[in-house]
Parts: sequence; C-alpha cells; structure tokens
Amino acid sequence: MERTERVSKKKIHGLFNFFLNAVPALYAFTCIFPVVWLFYTTFKTQQEFSIDVLALPESWTNLSNYSYVLTQMPVLRAMFNTLRITAIVIFCVLMFSFINGYFLARFKFKGSRGLSILYMSNLLVPIHAILVPVYIIFVKLGLSNHWYSTILPCICMELTTSIFLVRSYVDTIPRELEEAASIDGSSFTRTLLLIILPLIKPVVVTCGIISFFHVWNEFPFSLILFSNEKDYTLPLMLMRFKGEYFTDYPRVMTSLFVSIIPALVIYSLFSKQIIKGMMAGAIKG
Repeated sequence: MERTERVSKKKIHGLFNFFLNAVPALYAFTCIFPVVWLFYTTFKTQQEFSIDVLALPESWTNLSNYSYVLTQMPVLRAMFNTLRITAIVIFCVLMFSFINGYFLARFKFKGSRGLSILYMSNLLVPIHAILVPVYIIFVKLGLSNHWYSTILPCICMELTTSIFLVRSYVDTIPRELEEAASIDGSSFTRTLLLIILPLIKPVVVTCGIISFFHVWNEFPFSLILFSNEKDYTLPLMLMRFKGEYFTDYPRVMTSLFVSIIPALVIYSLFSKQIIKGMMAGAIKG
C-alpha cells in the first residue's frame, strides 16, 4: 500500500515538473522562433514566400535580398542616424541619472520628496498623450526636421527609470565609505567618480542597455519630428518600405534582420548584466 502511494506521488510530482518546465519552454519557443523564422526568410524569394510562409528556403546561398537592402535601400544611413542618436541619448541619460540619483539618495532637502514624485510621475504619462504637444512645441521652436530632433524627448522619457534604479542602488551603499574617504582627504568629486561610480557600475550598465533598446526601437517621436528621408531612423525607414499595392516580404524581413543585429549582439553580450543590475539593489537590501 505504501509502495503504491509512493509510486503515485512520484507520478504526480513528475507530471507537475513536466508542466512546470513546459510553460517556460513554450514561452522560450515563442520568443526564439520568430527570430529564427526571420533569419531563414531572408534567403527566400518572393515566390517561395508566397507558396509557403514557414517553409525553409530552397537555397541558403541566395543573398540577393541582402544585396538589395544594403545597396538599394538607405538601411546603413538609417542605422547611422539611429546609432548617433542612441549614443548621445545614452551618454546624457547615464550622466544625468547618476548625478540626480545620487543626490536624491544622499541629500534630503526641502522639496526632495516632491522632486522624486515629479520624476516618477513621468511613468504614468503614456507617450502618445504628449505627441501632439511635443510636435507643436518643436515646430514653433524650429527644432523639427533635424537629425537631433528626437534626442531631447528620448532623454526625458528614459531618465525616469534610470534615476529610479540609480537612486535605489545608491541607497544600498554604506555612507561610511564616503565618510572614510573624506577623512583621508578625498574631495567630493574624487569620491563620487572613483568610489561611488565603480560601485554602482552594474546598475549604470543596466540603465545604458535598457536605454539602448528603447531608443534603438523608438518610433513615435521619429514619426512626428522627421519628414526628410535623410534623417530617418531605422524604425521609420522600415515603415516606409511597405508598398501601397505590393510588398516584397523577404526584402522586408532582410531589412528587419539587419536592423536588429546590433540589438541581438548587445543583448547576447550583456543579458546577464541586465539581470544582475536589476536585482542587485534587492539582493543587497
């Protein structure tokens, strides 16, 4: 009787483990397969795609789509525009979030709580609610239709999360480190740059990676602030690629795959860093 109960419990436990592992496996499949499908579709012709969307390509050496995208489409120019904007935004976001996050964590002054609430309130404002005001203001000030038009809006949208993460991480660092450095004769700037900054490196890297993904894929601000094709970013250029009456989907897939290569490389190199930075504050706390 006891043996039968043990066998029954093992079966139930094994069935439970199966379903427990099946859910994340299914989720992983739904995340990975679209990228794999996108990759092998780049080797197909329009005729092959029309016959069977999911079938493998007849030839894996068919590079005509890549040749067309890289020579006939402004993908490289759009990628340069996106990379330029992304680099400037990330630099500004990391600099301002480090300074603001540190001061909000270390200095309690009159209005500091209100300032924190004001920063956090940006999370409650959907981006689509401010598109029209941003468009009107930028047109009135003559800031639209320039390669740098989306830099300021992107910085403002990314600062909230970065300041929150930096502030939470700085709160976990003992003040005694700064006091000891001050006693040893270290200036405030030296302490900030040589002691605090290296300690919060994980969260700074995390903020940079998150901002990179957001800005690299940014579309709404680009749509309303860019009208000159030479200033198009990757998402805007990809949207314009779709024809009114006919769309060559293998070429569209090729342009999509080329555009996500930098994001895939960044994610593969720093995926562990993202999790480490997001969880570090909670673990230390």
